Amino acid sequence: MAPKFLSLLVFTFSILLASSSIKASFAGWQEISNLTDPKVVEIGKFAVKEHNKRVNALLSFVSIVKGETQIVNGINYRLIISATDAVAANAESNYRVVVWDKSWKKERRLISFEKIA
Repeated sequence: MAPKFLSLLVFTFSILLASSSIKASFAGWQEISNLTDPKVVEIGKFAVKEHNKRVNALLSFVSIVKGETQIVNGINYRLIISATDAVAANAESNYRVVVWDKSWKKERRLISFEKIA
């Protein structure tokens, strides 16, 4: 009786462990390996364009420095981007941005945009 119970316990624990790690990988952030992917660059440029509209800024997109995605009801992109500022003599700075994208419904929103010191 004890070996059967132990086997059942180990099996149940294995299933729970596997399902929790699968859930974690879907809920967590995944690093973007190709920062020059046209879709990722498009998201970065969108973030700068939206930020410029919202606060009447004159930033120009330069590149993606780092990025992660998260699958939600769509895809969250958390990017570190480099941009120049025409108001500050074209000084280049890094910014942390989050963009939510649901491309199959043509929906995209800038969630946050902040300068990194």
